[in-house]
Amino acid sequence: MSIAVDNVSFAAGNTLIVNGISLSVEKGKVLGLLGPNGSGKSSLLRLICRLRKVRSGVVRLGGSDIASISRGDIARRIALVEQQATTDTRVTVIDVVRLGRTPHRGPLSSWSARDDAAVLDALARVGMRDRAGQLWQTLSGGERQRVHIARALAQTPSELLLDEPTNHLDIQHQLDILGLISKLDVTCVVALHDLNLAAMFCDSLAVLQKGEVVAAGLPEEVLTQELIERVFGVRAHVQKSSVHGRCNIQYMAG
Repeated sequence: MSIAVDNVSFAAGNTLIVNGISLSVEKGKVLGLLGPNGSGKSSLLRLICRLRKVRSGVVRLGGSDIASISRGDIARRIALVEQQATTDTRVTVIDVVRLGRTPHRGPLSSWSARDDAAVLDALARVGMRDRAGQLWQTLSGGERQRVHIARALAQTPSELLLDEPTNHLDIQHQLDILGLISKLDVTCVVALHDLNLAAMFCDSLAVLQKGEVVAAGLPEEVLTQELIERVFGVRAHVQKSSVHGRCNIQYMAG
């Protein structure tokens, strides 16, 4: 397995945020994390990349306990796209994306053609290459999100973690970004709110509630009418889409 989480728990003070979670992701596959606000999705992503320290349990990368891997090696291997990231510094789009190359460069190393190629390729993948010289502060929320994803891609990671990457994006760019993510030759763990997008683009799903995994497996196994009502508190009709062949969810009022 590329990523394996074994009975992991995490607490903030006396509050248990992640409670005995176990899950795994095969190399090159996309795992979608679903659940209501406060279910532990963001905390789990930070535990996987060691931005948070587990209270108990083990997170493994390629079979190795992440606690035994140096922070430099983790930075070169894992890229994280968070929900919100901003700056008051006057920087351009390409300046932001260049930050993705930082883990690959020593303190005295010069910028290389390989770095340039990684940055330009990442910008092209998210449709922002023509905005390379534009100031960050002039971008819309959706454009900023695409630039953050480009920064992560410029890092050339083997594992990519994304926390609500479609926030602030219009429908076209939601589909474009998740389509891109689903075709990358990297292992992805992505936290999402939209159940239909998760069904369309993720190879497998894990549903979290109050810090625990309450369902995991293929989208069509996980996204049942009963689970959606129990976890998300809404009534829904689930059927196979005649367009993309995955399950499609229609919500019912009242």
